[in-house]
Amino acid sequence: MGHSKRMTDDNNSHLEVQEAELIKRAQSDPRDFADLYDLYAQRVFRYLLSKTGNQQDAEDLTTQTFMAALQSLPSYQHRGSFSAWLFSIARNKTNDHFRKQHKQISLEEAEGDKVDWRNPGILRDQTLDLSKLISRLPEDDQELLRLRFVAEMKFSEIAALVKKSEDAVKKKIYRLLSWMENQLEDNNV
Repeated sequence: MGHSKRMTDDNNSHLEVQEAELIKRAQSDPRDFADLYDLYAQRVFRYLLSKTGNQQDAEDLTTQTFMAALQSLPSYQHRGSFSAWLFSIARNKTNDHFRKQHKQISLEEAEGDKVDWRNPGILRDQTLDLSKLISRLPEDDQELLRLRFVAEMKFSEIAALVKKSEDAVKKKIYRLLSWMENQLEDNNV
């Protein structure tokens, strides 16, 4: 177990060093920003699609997010949380979008029939039940689930983004998942 954790820590450390190098290069030459774009574009797009439920809006907001990031990159100070910084831009762009549109869709509407929460064994009825449970969650809780499972962010990245400790974020997400699992079990007895 210790060997596996050490390999994961080494891999994460390598990725952080690689990311820091990409940021430094992009700050020196904006043409190198394409590497950062390639690294994060899909995750940002999926996150924005889950927020808007509309591919065109998600594409537009992804473009706006990366344009804003490129413009702000010269003043960005890398402290190991580039993804949190990038997703905070995406969240702000989404909030601006919804202020203009005066609407926001729920997480289950955005996911529709695709909701599986990394568990391919969930049956369609359970998926519908899960969607109902998610819709009853406060928006902040839905947002945590979006960041973890749609944007595929690490707990540390989410913590930096929502300005809470990593342990608090882990506990909250695990409690949400446990609560949903218990609710599903209670409904299917």
